Amino acid sequence: MQYDVIIGLEVHAELKTKSKCFCSCKNEYGSSPNSNCCPVCVGLPGALPVLNKYAVEQTIKAGLALGFEINPIAIFERKNYFYPDLAKAYQISQLEKPICVNGHLKVFDKNIPINRIHLEEDAGKLVHSGNETFVDYNRGGVPLIELVTDALKEPHIETADEAIEFLTKLRQIYIYSGVADCELEKGQMRADVNISLRPKGSNRFGTKVEMKNLMGFRSIHSAIEYEIARQKEILDDGGKIEQETRKWDFEKGESYTMRTKENAEDYRYFPDPDLLAVKISADDIERIKKSLPPLPEQIKNKYMQEYGLSEYDTDVLLADKSIADFYEQCITVYPQPKSVANWFTTEILARIKGGAGLGIDKKNLVWLIKAVDEKKIQRLTAKEFLADIWGKDYDAEAEAKKRGIMADLSSDFVFNILDKVMAEKQAVVEQFKREKDEKILNFLVGQVMKETRGKANAQEVMEKLKEKLIQGE
Repeated sequence: MQYDVIIGLEVHAELKTKSKCFCSCKNEYGSSPNSNCCPVCVGLPGALPVLNKYAVEQTIKAGLALGFEINPIAIFERKNYFYPDLAKAYQISQLEKPICVNGHLKVFDKNIPINRIHLEEDAGKLVHSGNETFVDYNRGGVPLIELVTDALKEPHIETADEAIEFLTKLRQIYIYSGVADCELEKGQMRADVNISLRPKGSNRFGTKVEMKNLMGFRSIHSAIEYEIARQKEILDDGGKIEQETRKWDFEKGESYTMRTKENAEDYRYFPDPDLLAVKISADDIERIKKSLPPLPEQIKNKYMQEYGLSEYDTDVLLADKSIADFYEQCITVYPQPKSVANWFTTEILARIKGGAGLGIDKKNLVWLIKAVDEKKIQRLTAKEFLADIWGKDYDAEAEAKKRGIMADLSSDFVFNILDKVMAEKQAVVEQFKREKDEKILNFLVGQVMKETRGKANAQEVMEKLKEKLIQGE
């Protein structure tokens, strides 16, 4: 039987703030366990929460970046459940009146509707060691925004590829807008995935299964494909899908049941008596909107329309904001966006992906690119030179002069040498005209390269040589 697949995403991202959501403890990753805690974090009796205004503003900014409506009144509620990493046995969250409602994000050719973004506090972290489990409450109380797609509306996410594209673009928007760092390896962005199947063309929704706390995009993609196949097999065999929460085992490539799925009423939400409703004015929204930096889609249009870059090169540059920022700095100094982009998408990114880190400053890189463009250094030589100076404290121009890799490689200079070689090797030239042997042509190119100490552009020499030999016939 054929099935429609309906995928819903619940995406959590830790906000980029100095302090936690309801206290003044540091929002800092990597501190020693339980060092960034206070009576509010660990839920001691009598400790009262105080809302972080900046966290609210960051949530509004995230919503505006995704086209959300902003609620004029937002309410915080208590979500009640017991788990060791939740010190108070409830989480301060939002249900009835979240800060952001009715957003959207374009994925391939679909404009995926998003139900909400709400602000809540993160839970602590369980640390497992052998047969023991410890709790680190440093993360408890960190401001967390949760985005929930609206799978009940059309269009919805239908494949693992669409889900990953959604998450990739969402992460990019969060990073570029400055609301979150979304470092996956630190757990700063996590996703729960809801999946259900229904017979093709049916209007009735199937029973959904939730895949919990998936962090890496590879895990999310694999988990979605596995769950679709699992549900399809059950339905094809005449079975029934049970509503449950499952956990993904990346190493085994399969999931297993964690617990039967709770509904919202199981959490016994009620307004938090210690927190007042938040009033968000039109002036607040306008002020935050004006603070939004250029977002990926705006920058992409600029790169393609103003800079003349291809969509591929643009996407490669924008994939990492630090790279895009460095690119912008370079073309401010040397306004040749295509030439600079070519070096970034090949040499620079290749080195960074190899784990080398950004090992050259703006001044040295721009000088090197310009020297190649002006034919003062042959490109192959420049690539080798870049590898040598990467990560070292060199002045590129001084070092290049010291090594003697610079020369006058203007076309006129190179072509004068070419004429000189042809005159000196007249017999070889005549032999080529008779035999049209490629080896003879390569020999003549080699002679020119020898005269320029390997600094000329071999392809350019080859083309000019062919042109001269053909015209000379």
